[in-house]
Amino acid sequence: MSNVPSPPGATIGPASGIAGSTAGVLAPPPLIYLVPLAVGFLIRHWYPVAIVGHRAAAPLGIACLVLGLAIHLSAVMALRRAQTSPKPWRPTTAVVTAGPYRFTRNPIYVAFSLVYIGVALWGNTLWPFLLLLLVLPVMQLGVVAREEVYLERIFGDEYRDYRRRVRRWL
Repeated sequence: MSNVPSPPGATIGPASGIAGSTAGVLAPPPLIYLVPLAVGFLIRHWYPVAIVGHRAAAPLGIACLVLGLAIHLSAVMALRRAQTSPKPWRPTTAVVTAGPYRFTRNPIYVAFSLVYIGVALWGNTLWPFLLLLLVLPVMQLGVVAREEVYLERIFGDEYRDYRRRVRRWL
């Protein structure tokens, strides 16, 4: 450990000395969300099925989209302040507990889900919602579970304490 003080909302731990150590996620999370969303809109092209009234689609979608983007920005800023990467394929150097990480251990994935839902609502189509039922278990098993094992291995009791205090999703 260096004598450099930790950024606010972060505890620098053993990971700072382990280069190349990552969570080994299944795929980049944005891709896990983007591909099914695009496929859902492709299916909509051939089989349009609306999910809400035409007048409600855009306002509901935009609200979810804006909320998701705000959460994402806040989470990335908290990670940057803690001097750790938001990219799960890069080593994690800090347990971040500030910003939205006070309420959920996965605010970026909550944000991705809200953006996904917002786009699907704005497009007023059922198919992306059905595909979201596949996205969420893939995220849980292929990304979140792997990250949790990695963070516990790297940070030990510090991460276990954080995990006990803060919910995984919401």
